[in-house]
Amino acid sequence: MKEKTIKISGPTMNRRQALGFMGAGALALGTTAPGRLFAADDDIIRSHGYSFFGDLQYAKGFSHFNYVNPNAPKGGEVTLSSRGTFDGFNRWAWRGNPETSSSVVAESMFGEMPWGGGLPADSITDAYCLIAREVEYPKDKSWCVFHMRDDVVFRDGSPLRAQDAAFTHNLFLEQGIRSYARSVKERIEAVEVVDDHTLRYKFVDGISRRSLIDQVGGTPIFSEEWYKETGERLDEPSVLSPMASGPYQVGDYEFNRYVVYERNPNYWGWDHPLNAGRHNFDRIRIEYFADDAAEFEAFKAGVYSFRSEGSTKRWATGYDFPAVQKGHVVLEEIPHSNAPTNTGVIFNTSRPPLDNRNIRHALSLAFNFEWTRDSLQFGLTTQRHSFAERQEWEAKGVPEGAELELLRALGDVVPPEVLTEPAVMAHESKPDTPLDRRNKRTALRMLEAEGWSVNDKGEMRDAEGNRLSLDFLVLSTWDDTRQAVIETYANTLRDWGIEVNADKVDSAQGQQRFLDKDYDLIHTRYLTFSSAGTGLFQMFGAETAMVSSYNPGALRSPMVDAIIDKALATQSREEEITALTALDRALRYERVVVPDGFVPAYWIARYDMFDRPETLPPYSLGVLDFWWLNEEKRAALVAAGALR
Repeated sequence: MKEKTIKISGPTMNRRQALGFMGAGALALGTTAPGRLFAADDDIIRSHGYSFFGDLQYAKGFSHFNYVNPNAPKGGEVTLSSRGTFDGFNRWAWRGNPETSSSVVAESMFGEMPWGGGLPADSITDAYCLIAREVEYPKDKSWCVFHMRDDVVFRDGSPLRAQDAAFTHNLFLEQGIRSYARSVKERIEAVEVVDDHTLRYKFVDGISRRSLIDQVGGTPIFSEEWYKETGERLDEPSVLSPMASGPYQVGDYEFNRYVVYERNPNYWGWDHPLNAGRHNFDRIRIEYFADDAAEFEAFKAGVYSFRSEGSTKRWATGYDFPAVQKGHVVLEEIPHSNAPTNTGVIFNTSRPPLDNRNIRHALSLAFNFEWTRDSLQFGLTTQRHSFAERQEWEAKGVPEGAELELLRALGDVVPPEVLTEPAVMAHESKPDTPLDRRNKRTALRMLEAEGWSVNDKGEMRDAEGNRLSLDFLVLSTWDDTRQAVIETYANTLRDWGIEVNADKVDSAQGQQRFLDKDYDLIHTRYLTFSSAGTGLFQMFGAETAMVSSYNPGALRSPMVDAIIDKALATQSREEEITALTALDRALRYERVVVPDGFVPAYWIARYDMFDRPETLPPYSLGVLDFWWLNEEKRAALVAAGALR
């Protein structure tokens, strides 16, 4: 499922994203015949959770995750912000501009963090049963059975059954994103309703099954009866929120201004151990703003209460206002060890001449990180080189040992230099001017070798006289610093004789152009990865490159595809890390992204009325998941006139 907004910051790809995304196509729905359900096998596993490696961190009967406060008070409201517009609440529609958090209403067999991130937030490989009581599967993982709870209800109070889960599975295949349909059809043979609370998935023979149980266990579940009664479609925009079972539901809203998610009064799962210490706010309100400046002024005025800052300029210069001076607003830098988001200038490799790696390499030299850091980002960012920066699977130096063996085994799809040269690193530039003349000379020689040269009018053209012209997709809602980074890069390309259009468009137009890949360049992100799953094909795979919104560069690389295949076949975490290291190396070799900088911390500005566990988990900040409201502090802020 694609993120329907274009952002430059966000969490590492969560488990559901790593394993597979929601999308389109159709599979069989039926019931099993009477008699034995499963093949005889002494190695059948039945468990309260799932890890491909069989090493669940939390034992059966655990009462809560280690990082939460199980006694956290419930109640109150937290208000956040968003930029742009929204016209509905069907997060999975192909068209329109749905509210960015509207998927929070849904749950699946395994638990997730509805506001973003994998659950639990202290493990990469674990998944634990939520709607399912137990998951059952053989050691070869050729099938799985979910034994479901019998007390789960949708928000209208109607029971959630296995039939609803099977219906939703097929709904995503028939009306969801096309890249997902293609992936699922190749891997899942059938879904069978055994009875009202038992669902069986049969997987295709002869393929890697390492992520399939996680994938089907992470599919949201909607009410079949609701879809039949309303005539709603998953692929069409709608003002209605799909009928689901989650702890929050859409409450009050006004299109393009605000939305309030409130506690589901029929929520079945408050006493579930996965939910202990979580979902602590009664209401989560999101205020919408037309632009970055209006959004920040509203925070200063107390219109919303929690802000995760992404602008280096604002963090360095913007937080000297009365609410901070009086102590009403608290500023925090919370270090984290997550891989930074893979942001930067991304080339659309489906468009010539950007389908040429050497040209992408040459154009990347126009980006001056050092000048950008010092002049636009107040020296607060660090250069990113890797798709897995600071992680165990970050490729370093030349390939050695198991990684080298893996790459050699792939044969001719691996260019010889990948085996013998160090992993690609971001280039260096002089910080005193945005135009590094040494890099310009190098780039112009590379471009000339590919048939592009500057004529006596200062225009870069090919031998047929065609002008090198690039269309940069820029959204008007993006903050000033981001737009300045883009304009500086575009001006350097113009200095080289390249024509660049970087006119700003509104969020609705930008959304559609992003989904259609109607651009040459865009400053956005690839998700990071921490495990192997079929979702890697939707992020980086050739087959779905033109339809997957998780692959903004439309990357199509036989080497990358082959490495993902190897990653899906690994049988231990050690082997998986080797394959992910090779993947990082290959992605960097392809030069589809010009990496920019990162900040190894969360920058938080919040009105001083929220508390959180003393020790945060390694993989999530979790503001909307396991923080809570301190009512005494809130009352003091209200009395002081700090909040509206």
